[in-house]
Amino acid sequence: MVKKTSKTVFSCQACGYQTPKWMGKCPDCGEWQSFVEEIQSGKPGQRGRRILSASQPKPVPIDAIELEPEDRLLTGIREFDRVLGGGLVSGTLILIGGDPGIGKSTLMLQALYGIAENGRKVLYVSGEESVRQMRMRSQRLSALSSDLLVVSENEMESILLMAESVQPDVMVIDSIQTMYSPELTSAPGSVTQVRESAMQLMLMAKKTGTPIFLVGHVTKDGAIAGPRLLEHMVDTVLYFEGDRNHVFRILRAVKNRFGSTNEIGVFEMNESGLNEVANPSALFLSERPENAPGSVVTASMEGTRPILVELQALASSTSFGNPRRTILGIDQNRVALLVAVMEKKLGLHLMGHDIFINVAGGVKIDEPAVDMGIVSAVASSFLDRPIHKGTLIFGEVGLTGEIRGIGHVEIRVAEAKKMGFNRCLVPQSNLKQMTKIKGIELIGVKTVSEAIENLF
Repeated sequence: MVKKTSKTVFSCQACGYQTPKWMGKCPDCGEWQSFVEEIQSGKPGQRGRRILSASQPKPVPIDAIELEPEDRLLTGIREFDRVLGGGLVSGTLILIGGDPGIGKSTLMLQALYGIAENGRKVLYVSGEESVRQMRMRSQRLSALSSDLLVVSENEMESILLMAESVQPDVMVIDSIQTMYSPELTSAPGSVTQVRESAMQLMLMAKKTGTPIFLVGHVTKDGAIAGPRLLEHMVDTVLYFEGDRNHVFRILRAVKNRFGSTNEIGVFEMNESGLNEVANPSALFLSERPENAPGSVVTASMEGTRPILVELQALASSTSFGNPRRTILGIDQNRVALLVAVMEKKLGLHLMGHDIFINVAGGVKIDEPAVDMGIVSAVASSFLDRPIHKGTLIFGEVGLTGEIRGIGHVEIRVAEAKKMGFNRCLVPQSNLKQMTKIKGIELIGVKTVSEAIENLF
């Protein structure tokens, strides 16, 4: 009698939870219809014994480890290097996610070309395109180099052997959901295959010191497809955001072990690929209407860089019992809080009005410093009175209507002066600590009512 060495399990494609029987709803993450049948083969514990039999590293005191000064590897794209924390660290594993067609593969090809131009050997592994298709795209982007190696492959064992023979300085896997290991019987893109492929690439990156980029698909909710473990395994998680109908693209870090997660990179998509935007403030304000009620400019800090963005608000009366609150680019709960403060402290009857708020350019802001900008934009639309185009507004609003101090005020004001603004409404507590800046008027305000009086 032959002993059975394989078993059937059902794995949740959202979180990786496994069960011997099919279930309609995952008890771990709550997803419906997410279980897929997979076959696990091999004797239990066989893989663990193989790992234990290998040579094991010995623990050493952390203060006995010698650190050598190591320069980060630059991609040649300043906005990309900024988000990475100053460049690529040796042995780092980076996951890049984004909607289909947003420009992930284009960004990777341009970044590898920039590295190859500095005399480094790079390897681009595509599981979705043939080498001929990559050649056509590379020619369109003017990213042709003899040090940029491309291959179309899906099998992980072949990729690891290829990387061992080529020994590239940087490698890209596009995409991780198309890779598979022949030792596993599940289909490419399943939780088991994605987890196993990412684990093998992580071990390779740490062993050889080769930085590896993993391009990942996203689900309809905007999260990277595959098990949540994937984001925990990598060193950096980047999201490429933007609307395909607009030319702006924003690269944002949500996890970075070697840099800040507050930095963003701004790009513009055109026929020749992605062009970095050195001055995002000028780009976001280029089409701002003049003397339009509901339009306000505020300053948001993205990492170490201030960005001026336009907030647009529209307050219109409604005949329905429940007024609409449609918010794009800002936390909806934060806006609801500020609208309640305006009702209580300013006496504006907004409960009978629909309120629509949008951040021009597709930017997402989650900083409390833009609270006063939101209040000013809604009040301007409600009163149908425009705010002077040379006025910049920022400050955090409390529940009692007070305007609290914020950080990096002088940097924000300096950016406003550079963009041609001549008047700034700032929190009174910040004004006491600031030095006067020539060419721009600083007005300190303590409450929202005082700010509205200065504006209108």
